[in-house]
Amino acid sequence: MFYHILYPLSADIALFNVFRYITFRSFAAFVIASVVSIVWGKRFIAYMKMKQFGQSIREDGPESHFKKKGTPTLGGIFIIGSVLFSTLFTGNYNSLPFVIALLVMISFFALGWIDDYLKVIKKNSDGVSAKFKLAWQFLTSIVATYFMIKLGVIDGTIHVPFVKDAVLDLGYYYILFGSFVIVGSSNAVNLTDGLDGLVTGPVITSAATLGMLSYFAGHIKIANYLFIPYIANTSELTVLCAAVVGASVGFLWYNCNPAQIFMGDVGSLSLGGLLGTIAVLTKNEFLFVVIGGIFVMEAISVILQVGSYKIRKKRIFKMAPIHHHFELLGWPEPKVIVRFWIISIGLSILALATLKLR
Repeated sequence: MFYHILYPLSADIALFNVFRYITFRSFAAFVIASVVSIVWGKRFIAYMKMKQFGQSIREDGPESHFKKKGTPTLGGIFIIGSVLFSTLFTGNYNSLPFVIALLVMISFFALGWIDDYLKVIKKNSDGVSAKFKLAWQFLTSIVATYFMIKLGVIDGTIHVPFVKDAVLDLGYYYILFGSFVIVGSSNAVNLTDGLDGLVTGPVITSAATLGMLSYFAGHIKIANYLFIPYIANTSELTVLCAAVVGASVGFLWYNCNPAQIFMGDVGSLSLGGLLGTIAVLTKNEFLFVVIGGIFVMEAISVILQVGSYKIRKKRIFKMAPIHHHFELLGWPEPKVIVRFWIISIGLSILALATLKLR
């Protein structure tokens, strides 16, 4: 909001002209979000400890996790809060992609808050039912994707890596496809949130990569040079991604092993939904499978485990999601986390490399 107040002053005060540059506002968004997240996080953790709002641990999980019982949770509140605070100063609210992505994040944040409120504060171990959760997620995603197309932000075409032009035009059927991407991303990130800092690392790399892709897609000369679809105003999503990276870095300050606080559904559902929305807005739905490969791997491991047990009465992994499988193989938790981070970084680099192979 403050961008709309400060930038017009550049006509009289040359210093405020820097607000016209997305690169400057992205840097500012990162700095503000990271500082606010670190400063606010310390107080938030102290408050959660005082209220004794701690994480419950699944009884069938690895034994090493039992000592984490009671660790403060709901850390997603100060992640998303830091993102919103940062974008108040740096965000361009005239950009439809920026506003749509922000609204999806807020909707998923509300869902995560209700779920965590029931589980952590009301001590209802079930939380929100799976049907209610999916209904909320799909309703939000369908409405968001509908307005993306209705308002002309994107069209119904599908683009894939290594191919210059769109491979298929779904028209309004794209709403279902885009919604599946957003909901799938939200739930996949949620499944990844199981070890100290495990999900935060890939969120940082994914947001940073999508931020660069957003900038490229919103810059007509770069988009044409790279043979990617040009989508007006998506470069403003770079600012939002930078805020997510900054807030997540601040959160990781407290979430690294051994964690002082957990993210909770309020964070993982909203961040996953946001990343999926940005992938849809920038036409990187399939490339996001590579960028968020860790999330995809975690989700597939659960699907395979459940499917195998229902059909064959046998498990494929020692435990799902797959990060627990490696724990039960004897990998120390920090080793699992860092190796997953390394894979995430490699996948993001690979995704960016595909831009020159079209």
